[in-house]
Parts: sequence; C-alpha cells; structure tokens
Amino acid sequence: MASSSGSLLIVSSLCFLSLFVTPTTAQLRQNYYANVCPNVESIVRNVVTTKFRQTFVTVPATLRLFFHDCFVQGCDASVIVASTPSNTAEKDHPENLSLAGDGFDTVIKAKAAVDAIPSCRNKVSCADILAMATRDVISMAGGPSYAVELGRLDGLSSTAASVNGKLPKPTFNLDQLNALFAANGLTQSDMIALSAAHTVGFSHCGKFANRIYNFSRFNPVDPTLNPLYATQLQGMCPRVVDPRIAINMDPNTPNTFDNMYYKNLQQGKGLFTSDQVLFTDPRSRPTVNAWASSSPVFQNAFITAITKLGRVGVKTGFSGNIRRDCGAFN
Repeated sequence: MASSSGSLLIVSSLCFLSLFVTPTTAQLRQNYYANVCPNVESIVRNVVTTKFRQTFVTVPATLRLFFHDCFVQGCDASVIVASTPSNTAEKDHPENLSLAGDGFDTVIKAKAAVDAIPSCRNKVSCADILAMATRDVISMAGGPSYAVELGRLDGLSSTAASVNGKLPKPTFNLDQLNALFAANGLTQSDMIALSAAHTVGFSHCGKFANRIYNFSRFNPVDPTLNPLYATQLQGMCPRVVDPRIAINMDPNTPNTFDNMYYKNLQQGKGLFTSDQVLFTDPRSRPTVNAWASSSPVFQNAFITAITKLGRVGVKTGFSGNIRRDCGAFN
C-alpha cells in the first residue's frame, strides 16, 4: 500500500529499528464494550453509512487513514491529532498531507455520535472507532465483513518526525515491502493482502509519473506496465498536469472492494512499482495468481491480515487514554 492519495499504503530506511512499534494483542477482544456501550458498533456503522452515501471517497480515505495510523506508533489514532504551535503532528508530515479529509471526518462524526449516548460518553477510544469504521467501509464497498477486535487506547504522542521511514513508498521493491511489514509483525502474505486496498484507491499523477515518462535512459515507459494502460495514463496525466488531479488505482472496478486488483497485476496494470512488483517478482507471483482466481481465498487472507494490522502497537494502561476530542490530546 504505497503512499498515494487514496488507499491505504508506504518507508525510507529501516534505521532505528528500536523505534518501530512491536505488535501486541494487549487486551483486545471482540465485544469489548458490551457492558458499557453495547450498541457502539451499530452507532458507528450508521454514521459510516451516511458518509458513504455522501461520497465514495469515504472508503479509501478511511481505509488509508487506518493503515497510516497503525504503521506509525501503532493503532492509536495519533494520525488524527491536529498540530499545535508547539508541535507538528503526524497528519502534517509530507507523506500524510494527501490523506483525504473524509477519513478524518468519518471518525470525528462517529465519535460525536457515540459520545451523544450518556452511557458511552468518554468510554470508546478514537482508535477503536477508526478500526470499526474501517471494517464498515470495506463491507459497504463489497468487501468482506469481519468481527473487529476492540480495546485500544488512544496514543499520547503525535509528531511528524515519528512518520519518517515508517510508510511504504510507491517505488518499493518486494524486499523493501517485506522488511517494512515484517517490522510490524506482518508476513509477505499479509502485505500482499493489504495491498489490495488499492482496488478502491486513487492517486495523484506525481506518484507514478516516473513510470510513464522517464523510467530509465533506454525505456521512458516502465516495461512492466501494460502499453495500452501506459498510453491511457499519459492521457489522464500529461507531463504538465494540475497536481490536484487524481486517478483511480483500479481501472476496472474502482468502486468495488474485490480481487480485481490481482487480475490487474496479471495484465500489467498495477499503478505503482510497489503494486506491479507483486506480480513481476516470482516470490510473490503465486499468491497474486491464487487470489486473482479465488475471491473467497483472497477475502479470508485479507481478514487475517487486517486483523493482525489492528493489533500493531496497541496502547494499554498508562501508555494511552480515551481522547475526548479525537483531534486533540486531553
């Protein structure tokens, strides 16, 4: 999931490995709020449904927000915190500036709806609301529904500096992708499954322009790119293009969460280098082929992967709290 305008996924170097968040299941469990806010999942789902009906961007925006949150200091909603005069927060790091506002808005509105219920007020974390909303947008876009583990606390720190080297880049090769995901307790299979978030994503032209104009001295166009698709991309993204222009990452079913992502890779239609490498590298190609041919097998793998992602760096005890305002520390 390389860093783009609309999907989820994103590193530089793997220096300072000691700073990487280690995965933990902590106290996560299904139905965590059964005794304090039993209807929390339906409350969140109702808000997400309203947002989804307003704009499909809610889907990739929320999904990508979850990924960017979990890969930097763990799944603790630290990416939602706003900067202050004395602190530049995660969301204002250059790699997070393209996170669509609809993802933030979804969580903030869901938090308000939850806290409007007296018994639920200040009992449900922003981190858990983001996890639930992510499950809901995936399901609403045609993807699998699944039980969400809950019990995360919200983080107490959010700095732009903490983002450095933590998110995949669109130019990554398989080794770089595997190293980054492994640092978060995720396997190659998990990485390939989570990359499918790009089936509903979108990207600004600048993220892949090198592949269609100046790939190398001898090949202006990346030879792993489908020639017809490359021509189409050049038409949508001319050399001089408005930097705000964004295109769908899945040219076939951009509004459906499905296994078309893998079928596109088989045809040379992966938008980023980090997408297409999953097919061109013989180590990952068998998985791509398997999931392209079986939607149920892919969906099961995705549920496993996103559940594991939701366990990364979970805050417990004194390492976190329940934020009253998702965009500001208590």
